[in-house]
Amino acid sequence: MAETANGGTESRGDPNGAVPPRGGPLAGVVRKLGLQTDPYIFFISAGLMVLFLVMVLLLPSQTNDVFTSGRDWIVTNLGWFFILGVTAWLIFLAWVALSRYGNLRLGGDDSRPAYGNLSWFAMLFAGGIGTVLMFWGVAEPISHFANPPMADVQPHSVEASKEAMNFSLYHLSLHTWTIFTLPGLAFGFFIYRYNLPLRVSSVFYPFLKERIHGPIGRAIDIFAVLGTLFGLAVSLGLGTSQIAAGLEVLTPLENGVGTRVLVITVLTVVAVGSIVVGLDKGVKRLSNLNILMAVGLMLFVLFFGETVFLFRQIFESTGRYLESIVGLSLWNDSMAGYTKDGGWGWQGGWTVFYWAWTVTWAPFMGVFLARISKGRTIRQFVGGVLLAPSIFTVVWFAIFGWSAMRLDGIGGTGGDLTREVVDEGQVPLAMFEFFSNFPAETLIQGIAVVVVALFFATSSDSASLVVDMLCSGDESGGPVRQRVFWGVAEGSLAASLIVLGGDQALEALQQVITVVGLPIFILACLMVFCLIKGLREESHTLYAAQFREMERHARKAERDPEPPPEEVVGGAVQKS
Repeated sequence: MAETANGGTESRGDPNGAVPPRGGPLAGVVRKLGLQTDPYIFFISAGLMVLFLVMVLLLPSQTNDVFTSGRDWIVTNLGWFFILGVTAWLIFLAWVALSRYGNLRLGGDDSRPAYGNLSWFAMLFAGGIGTVLMFWGVAEPISHFANPPMADVQPHSVEASKEAMNFSLYHLSLHTWTIFTLPGLAFGFFIYRYNLPLRVSSVFYPFLKERIHGPIGRAIDIFAVLGTLFGLAVSLGLGTSQIAAGLEVLTPLENGVGTRVLVITVLTVVAVGSIVVGLDKGVKRLSNLNILMAVGLMLFVLFFGETVFLFRQIFESTGRYLESIVGLSLWNDSMAGYTKDGGWGWQGGWTVFYWAWTVTWAPFMGVFLARISKGRTIRQFVGGVLLAPSIFTVVWFAIFGWSAMRLDGIGGTGGDLTREVVDEGQVPLAMFEFFSNFPAETLIQGIAVVVVALFFATSSDSASLVVDMLCSGDESGGPVRQRVFWGVAEGSLAASLIVLGGDQALEALQQVITVVGLPIFILACLMVFCLIKGLREESHTLYAAQFREMERHARKAERDPEPPPEEVVGGAVQKS
């Protein structure tokens, strides 16, 4: 970062990059509509999204075939790339945090965190309470328990239960938060230290320089916006499936496509309503209430289940996870062609899907993490973002996962949870079937529905703001109408994916997000090289500034030498 005369920092980019270029063919349209955004990023992203919606409506089977073929090709030929990539990112982040670069701040050298450690950790903790934990907290351990990933493990055995927990933690703790931490670090470093627009293209400034404001930079931003929209749509689709399953348990409504579309419509209306009314305080209070309710569900399971057993498993599962993480991080079932009838494919439906889905959330989460972490050192950022949510995830899965497997029968042949999740494929019903084994089951199931619904209503509002930021490049975002547009777009996209998939909506969501996630994953890989180049340049600049300061002091000393020190001899002062 270039140093100014007063010791500040000089922008190496255009901090007003959000302003549309004068005379551009779409600039007039933006002004007439009263928008504040980059016209190319906004209209091309919106146009491509509308084109997808039209394809789904007019050519549903052909669209489904395209995504199915694309997903099969990616899983077969590039599944190893996803698995290796995330592990490499984790190693890179650990290296950066422990290196001399760990002392650099996300912002100017004099900047300090806006939030105390407790508030910061609370926000990171809130990020760990999402649809993934609610949706998969029971379903994933039970799935691996009944269908062990490793070929030589018997279903429902003690070994299968340990393996199920290891894989669940592998998928949703350190590696998942690695995918969020990398873009968060890149955003915080380049946007706040270089004073660049809040766009994904700003991360590539070390290589592209001012071209981030041109066609290449806009293409990167368009990919990022579309990937974020699809990632959020998949999350809305999963949450909608779970809410509809809960309503089927609690009400006469059937968990069909119509009910799911109705649920997602209501959630979208609520989210858009909060955008229009501007219920910032209300939404914040609802979010805090949502977190407390989720933690309350976890404590309810802990103290109304086998409490001592679960406390022991929290610590034991942590140890087993840390012991197995190296092997799991590099395992890609290369011998599946010899050991499994279906060949290689398990990781395509699980690990590759997770990484492709999570990386589409990366711009959204990266912006959130960067904004709440401005002023922290790289070491503080990486350590906090990786460890705090991961620790909570371990506790959550140890409580819900081990409770579920114990109820299903460890050492037996499977119970009701295996029947619902595996035999009948009713994954969204897993949590509700699980709560039927506890007291006040109807009340607890109702609370679970409310937790998921509140999460999506508030998250959709936040996501609309972030997508708008990625288009405008400005932290304050644009006018309300822009956020409303993106809020409606997210709901429409999620509804179209549900209609596209029909009764096999989960499979359709996996296919679409795997295809969409590939270009975003490649961009994230390139972020590593941008960070390395940026960190090295920053380090050289700081060393050069320190050297110039030393030279300045030396020249000053030559021009104005200090008088020789005085000595006291026999009570009299003498010159040396």
